[in-house]
Formats: sequence, C-alpha cells, structure tokens
Amino acid sequence: MTIVLVANSTWNIYNFRLNVIDKLLDEGHKVIVIAPIDEYLEYKEKYPKVKHFSLRTLDRDSTNPFKDLLLVAELVRKYRLINPDLILHYTNKPNIFGGIATKIAGVPSIAMVTGLGYAFIHNGWIKKVTTLLYRLTGRFHKKFIFENIEDRELFEELKIIKPNQGISIKGCGVNTTYFAPYPNGVVKPGDEVIFTFIGRLLYDKGIKEFVLAAKAIKSKYPKVSFWIVGELDLENPATVDKEDLIGWTENDIVYYHGFQRDVRPYIAKSDCIVLPSYREAIPRTITEGMSMGKPVITTDTAGCREAVDIGQNGFLAEVKSTESLRDTFEQFINLTSDQRHKMGEAGRQKALAEFDDRKIAIAIYSEIEKILP
Repeated sequence: MTIVLVANSTWNIYNFRLNVIDKLLDEGHKVIVIAPIDEYLEYKEKYPKVKHFSLRTLDRDSTNPFKDLLLVAELVRKYRLINPDLILHYTNKPNIFGGIATKIAGVPSIAMVTGLGYAFIHNGWIKKVTTLLYRLTGRFHKKFIFENIEDRELFEELKIIKPNQGISIKGCGVNTTYFAPYPNGVVKPGDEVIFTFIGRLLYDKGIKEFVLAAKAIKSKYPKVSFWIVGELDLENPATVDKEDLIGWTENDIVYYHGFQRDVRPYIAKSDCIVLPSYREAIPRTITEGMSMGKPVITTDTAGCREAVDIGQNGFLAEVKSTESLRDTFEQFINLTSDQRHKMGEAGRQKALAEFDDRKIAIAIYSEIEKILP
C-alpha cells in the first residue's frame, strides 16, 4: 500500500514521526511525505526509500482564506498524482484543509491531533473559527487519533467527532534506547540543583512563569541553577520577545544554552526537567527526561498530567501560576538524594511502559490496518 504523511513542517516529521515511518516501512508499505521543506529534510539520508513532496502553499499561522484555498488545491493535485491508499494528516491545518482535499480526491484519511496549540489555548475568535472548520471537515476523516485523552473528550464535547470516531494514544512516543540514562547522570544531594526548561521559547510553554519562579528561588537558594534549552519560534504568535530573553540572561536569572540538536547531555547534567506548559498533547521533553531517569515538573493541565504520577516520578504545578511553580521547585529542592533518585527510576520505568515510541507506532498501525482496503 502507499501511505502519505502530511505535516506543517519537515521539522515535525523529523522530530516526531520517524517511529511511524519505521513501522510502515517494516510492514512493507510505500511511504510518501508531504510537508514544507526546511533543514530537517536531512532525514531523507536515513530514509532513501521515502519520497518527499514539498508543500509550498501551507502558511502555518496565516488566517488568510485565499491562502487556505490554495493549500486545498495543491493538496488535491498531489493526492490525485500520488493516488495513495491512505493519508495521515498531522496538526491543525493539514487536518482541516487536508480533510477537504481528501474528500475531493476520494482518498481515505486519518486526522492525527498532535495537540491543540495556540488556537485552543487562547479563547478568541481563532478558536471559534478553528472549531467551526473542524466541525465542517471532521466527517471527511475515517478516524481521529489524539495524543491524549482530554483532547479527544473535548472534540466529542464540541461535536466535532462522533463518540466512536476518535481514539487516544500516549503522545508521539520517545525513543527510550536513544534517551537512556547516562552512567554519570545521577541527581546530586543538597541544594545544588539544576532545573532545565527544554522546548520552543513560547509564552504558552510557561517560560515566563519558569523565569519568575527561578528569580524567587535564587534569592533563597543561590546555589540553584536554571537552564533554558530551545529556540525562538518566530512564526508562532506566542513566541518570546527577544528583549525578554536578553533581560532574563543578562540579569543572571537563567542560563540560556540556545538551540541544541542533541539535548541528552543537558538532560544528563540536570536534576529535574521542567515544562510549565498551558496545554500539550503529551509533552515530549518531559517524556525524554523521564526516559533518561530524571524527575520532572510540569503543569496540571491536559496532556501534561498524563505524564506524571505525583510524588512518584515528578510533581505538577498549577497552570500559569508562578507561586505554585516556585513552591514546587522548593519541594523538589528539599528532597533527599535518595528520593530524587527513586523518582528518576520511576520515570524511566513509566517511559518504558507507556511512552516508548515503538509501542506508540504499533498502536497507530493497528488503527491504520482497520482502514486500509
């Protein structure tokens, strides 16, 4: 069979979908990717059998309906040219406008909801329009696969999907072999703690709360360090202002390591991985930290709370609350080294049992098999 993956960037394919590509190739299928081309096209070096089509008309954050019509037209042309047996659409725009294209082209499709993002975090007109578009196009997909339970429940509540149209899996998965504990990566005793934020520098990821809580903690625990690893996402309306980032680093509140292709050395040197996000699918950086045997701190919100057994592998802070995050940091600082170590071990076991990317790929493929002719 020929199976197509459509995403809003090649970065998305490189970072989150290679486990699905591996599974499809292992099962003997032909795989084609359609996505805007960026520097992550290098994935093709490892996957020479995968054909990649550029998606030229997708503007991830545009609200211009003319551009969206051009996107539908381009997808229809490509779908008719390729004539696939099934299409997997990832992220909101491909899900919505790709759904229309599959209806016109007469190709079966699965919508992969990988987190609801900016549109659903902010209760404005964009959320209303996105909800309406999903309602109109949802019936064009054979199935919706969500990366957490609460997103599926929300889509049912909003009447976007029927109760039997959606299923939930545990995120996109983490490569537990690649993200394995380092031999020297054991957490340290005492108050010399490193808390590390890893992710895109977006206010919606809770980075401002991370910095403000860090400032409060450092006034009481001067040996505690706060690291940030990640890059500015200039196309996202929630991206951090450069002047804010400069101010945070110049005032020695945080140490900014910039963007890193390989985050494992930074996880290994950290005592706790932190992502105080407003909403996620299931946060990948948190599961990566767990897989490397590190305790984690995230927020009590959709997706994030599915990753944490409170007090066993990490803690949950209140969403958008600097005070709650500060208190959670202090709670971790006051743990013994043995308690921190046990938390890390529990996180590693949870990652292996629930979030291993091979298990996630098998779960997705079991749904694909039900639809393939």
